[in-house]
Amino acid sequence: MRVVIALGGNALLKRGEPMTAEAQRANVRVAAATIAPLVGGHELVITHGNGPQVGLLALQGAAYKPEEASPLDVLGAQTEGSIGYMIEQEFGNVLPWEVPFATILTMVEVDRDDPGFRNPTKFVGPVYDKGDADRLAAEKGWVFKADGPKWRRVVPSPLPKRIFEIRPIRWLLERGTVVICAGGGGIPTMYKPGTERELIGVEAVIDKDLCSALLAQELTADVLVMLTDADAVYLDWGKPTQRAIRKTTPAALDGIPFAAGSMGPKVEAARQFVQATGGIAAIGALADLSRIVAGEAGTRISMDGEGMQCV
Repeated sequence: MRVVIALGGNALLKRGEPMTAEAQRANVRVAAATIAPLVGGHELVITHGNGPQVGLLALQGAAYKPEEASPLDVLGAQTEGSIGYMIEQEFGNVLPWEVPFATILTMVEVDRDDPGFRNPTKFVGPVYDKGDADRLAAEKGWVFKADGPKWRRVVPSPLPKRIFEIRPIRWLLERGTVVICAGGGGIPTMYKPGTERELIGVEAVIDKDLCSALLAQELTADVLVMLTDADAVYLDWGKPTQRAIRKTTPAALDGIPFAAGSMGPKVEAARQFVQATGGIAAIGALADLSRIVAGEAGTRISMDGEGMQCV
């Protein structure tokens, strides 16, 4: 099978951990060891988040010389490279030497008129107390929103339209390469107004799960797996009535509200992929990856069956 695996932020940096290279490497090591058993039996494409890393780089740049700070598209490219490097190195430590793997810096087209530019929603960077968030908002003009009991910076998150490097990604897959691409939702780009060929970067961060769904669709993947820190998608999350969704269909998920900053984009990405391709989407925990691919764990979304099975 051709499988696209979207590593959630917890695979790189767990909430509350120090934002250090050592902490990220330790988490990537666990992710690589968990993915390794699938290599050989499946064609694998790995995507990953980068919100904490991009936010930290932006904060560091603004603290030094704000006028020299790199824009978000450049920071996205930097994190695709640095995180891809860590994933590659840890794959090299657990995979047979004959297995090739490669990271592709991936540009993703967005629409200059996307409403996401008018309503920033994508969390980036560390969490803050309300007072610190208010201070940074006043100092730097950043926008903050609540993320659980804390506050985080939010930036525009336009929808992905096209993945420019889709052809080399296909070529690598066809030659047995494990491909790491579209990190952080890809590098947001658009055509310069008035031109048809001149690409420019965009101050935004594309949602990783929605981009992963587009990638899986364009690659005609059989399965899209989105890994997070929850073992499944839950109804009534945090309430005494909460229950895990084990199997469902895109139609059964219509109209059910899920948190916009966490599970919402994953559910929407799953719906889009399944509806467009007839394939299978699954959401669950990294530790359960092999069982998720086998259909034995997590939440499985497909066109088969009717309604929703919960436990």
